[in-house]
Parts: sequence; C-alpha cells; structure tokens
Amino acid sequence: MVQLIMKTFMILVGVILSGLLISQAVVVEAADSSFTQADRDRMTRMEVKIEEGLKAVNQKIDDGLKAVNQRIDATNQKIDDGLRATNQRIDDLKGVIYVLISVTMSSVLVIVGFILWDRRTTLAPVVRTTRELEARVEKAEKLELAIKEKAEKDPELKEALRHAGLL
Repeated sequence: MVQLIMKTFMILVGVILSGLLISQAVVVEAADSSFTQADRDRMTRMEVKIEEGLKAVNQKIDDGLKAVNQRIDATNQKIDDGLRATNQRIDDLKGVIYVLISVTMSSVLVIVGFILWDRRTTLAPVVRTTRELEARVEKAEKLELAIKEKAEKDPELKEALRHAGLL
C-alpha cells in the first residue's frame, strides 16, 4: 500500500517537474525570440500530455485507494466474524456455567434433604425409647411413693426397704 502511494507520488512529481522544465524552456525561448505558432502548438501538446499523465496518476491513485478500501473492508469483516464467534463462545460458556451452578445447588439441596431425613429416621427410635423410659420412670416414682406410704404403716415393709437402701 505504501509502495503504491510512493510510486504514484513519484510519477506525479516527475510529471510536474517535466512540465516545469518545459515551461522554463518556453520562457527562455520566449525571452530570446518571439512566441510563434509552433511554440503554441508544442505547448498545447505538452498540456495535453500533462493532463493525460495526471489522469493516469489519478486513476492509479483511485485504483490503489479502492484496493486499500477493499482490504480494509475484508479485514473489518474478519474482525466482526471473530467477535461474533467470541461472543457465541462466551454465551456457550455462560450456559455451561448456569448448568454447573444448577447441578451444584441441586446436589446441595439433595444432601441437605438426605441429612434431614436421616436425622429424623435415626432420632425417631431414640425419641420413642426416651418417652417410654420417661413414662416408666414416672410410674416407678409413683410406685416408690406408694410403697413408702405403705411402709409407714407396715413395719416389715419398712425394714425390707431399709435393708434394700431405699429408705
């Protein structure tokens, strides 16, 4: 790209310099002699050649700029495609992360549920046995009270309870 611009610039400079040299030659000749019809014809031909050269240079510059614009457009398209692909990958990763978080949370909830169920099933027999023992202790305390009351009236029972260490 830079080389193309430099070449066109050099051509343009060459055309301008040749035009200046010719115009200098014409000025020198005009100073030496009168301006003739042949000089005018020669100048007209030189103007035509310079205009054609400038048109060619302009055409080359335009062609170069079109090529550069096409390359830039192609590069922009590649960048856009890459960005779209990257965004798609990021969206896919977000989906995977959501699934992993959901699976993890579900696993935690299942484990907590299992722990609660296991604790409840493990403690249920203990609670039942504890209630039965409390009921027996309550009955035993009532029975002990009843026996102590009876022992107050019955000396043999009182002696037996003392011998057992209950009084």
